[in-house]
Amino acid sequence: MPRVWKFGDHINTDDILPGKYAPFMVGEDRFHTFAFAHLRPEFAKEVRPGDILVFGRNAGLGSSREYAPEALRKLGIRAVIAKSYARIFFRNLVNLGIIPFESEEVVDALEDGDTVDLDLETGVLVRGGERFALRPPPSFLLEALREGSLLDYYKKYGHFPGE
Repeated sequence: MPRVWKFGDHINTDDILPGKYAPFMVGEDRFHTFAFAHLRPEFAKEVRPGDILVFGRNAGLGSSREYAPEALRKLGIRAVIAKSYARIFFRNLVNLGIIPFESEEVVDALEDGDTVDLDLETGVLVRGGERFALRPPPSFLLEALREGSLLDYYKKYGHFPGE
């Protein structure tokens, strides 16, 4: 079952992937192995595909570095739950095929290390016997995710879903 990795408020893109580990500094094949290198050095080695990141307020603030969410995608993160997002980070998650859910209640209820099951299409999250309802992603995003991401969908079809 997926594991929850919980972080606090105001986690910026440099916290997610410090600039000195950008793809052009360490290579396209390695940059994701430095995700959260300064906050949680064990993260990139221990995270498993399908694990879920949970943030407090203003997740992904700072620069518009697309390689921060790209590192998460390369590590298999498919969903993030936060109380709120920085606008550009939110958009980068969507573009790269990571679903950004938003919920104060769920963020407050989850603990670091919880094991959960999250249905990405319906937004239903289950922890033990508890069920939480997140707003499901829009159909255009689900359609794009079947191809990997919005960008992958565009590359394949030459337009975005619903156009």
